[in-house]
Amino acid sequence: MSHSGHIEPLQSESPNEQSDETPMSAAEKASGQLLKLVGKVIDTGVGPLTGSVAWAEDRLSRVQGSSYEPNADPVRKVRPYEVDDIEKAIKRLIVESVEAAGVNGFVTGLGGFIAMPVTVPANMAGALVINARLAGAIAYLRGYDPKDPHVRTVATLVAVGSNAQQIVKTFGIKVGEKMLIQAIKQLPIALIREINKKAGFMLLAKYGSKRALVTLAKGVPLVGGVIGGAVDATMTGAIGRTARSMFPID
Repeated sequence: MSHSGHIEPLQSESPNEQSDETPMSAAEKASGQLLKLVGKVIDTGVGPLTGSVAWAEDRLSRVQGSSYEPNADPVRKVRPYEVDDIEKAIKRLIVESVEAAGVNGFVTGLGGFIAMPVTVPANMAGALVINARLAGAIAYLRGYDPKDPHVRTVATLVAVGSNAQQIVKTFGIKVGEKMLIQAIKQLPIALIREINKKAGFMLLAKYGSKRALVTLAKGVPLVGGVIGGAVDATMTGAIGRTARSMFPID
């Protein structure tokens, strides 16, 4: 993004217009930007939204009240007596995320905070931010480090809208669902990078173009280019359920 605030389009709509970049390099750049956006919202937050860890800790503190103990470590150790509180906090995170995704004004407004050099419809960027933050927060509360590249990749695939079976297929792992995250943690980092690249293109397909917007809407009429909030909210609810199954408490 230049200092003038100009946003460059992902690629030319017209095949007759010449571009300096091949479509593939433009797509690679765009998918990389979307992966960075996912990382940013999980780590530090975007615009008015805090990052996954700060948000998760805040909601857990509200559930626990005076018995809440702050956590300074990257990974929150799940104490047996806290499991019920953690599950209550996770339910709260999902409810808040579904509500945010269902309010078009919220996600469209949020898009204004996201400066990216690719064309991402504002409310789609908002939906991605909400979903990625939710996946990261659930992973954290269940005792995983959202900065760990293996955990981050799973959270990204969850934010794409992949269900547990699709995630297993992406990693090519044949184990039961409960063992899945442990098996993923054993994978070499080079393979994780390849899967990240794939996840970036999946993000681009789902969130990166107006064409994807129409596909995701599944016939819901578009009003001024804004998708029906109910579709976003349904997807966010599904993302919450997948994150819970992908990040079990050890």
